[in-house]
Amino acid sequence: MTRETGILVPTATAGEAVRAFVPSPLPPNPPLSLTGSDQDLLERANRALGRLDGLSILLPDTSLFIYFYVRKEAVLSSQIEGTQSSLSDLLLYESDELRGVPLSDVQEVSNYLFSMAAGDWAAC
Repeated sequence: MTRETGILVPTATAGEAVRAFVPSPLPPNPPLSLTGSDQDLLERANRALGRLDGLSILLPDTSLFIYFYVRKEAVLSSQIEGTQSSLSDLLLYESDELRGVPLSDVQEVSNYLFSMAAGDWAAC
């Protein structure tokens, strides 16, 4: 998929197939014109990225962090649609130890993950 701002490139991380956004080369044309409030937002974003980068150094395995982060996002996105599944339910389902949990809701989240991995954004 190509856009003015960049392209989506298929890749994989932590055994998950994903698409990465690769921005178009800089400087942009036409050039950016940042206001004072834009500059403040940019600084806040840079500080947040710095904190995230600092935390990643402390993680023993970043691929495991990404694995859980993707699943947490899938659970939250599916809850918007009305599912009652939790992250714990999904992890138990993936490890085949699901007991007493509404199976259809967990399968819905699992299908969401499968659609994301397949790049089928319309199904998400």
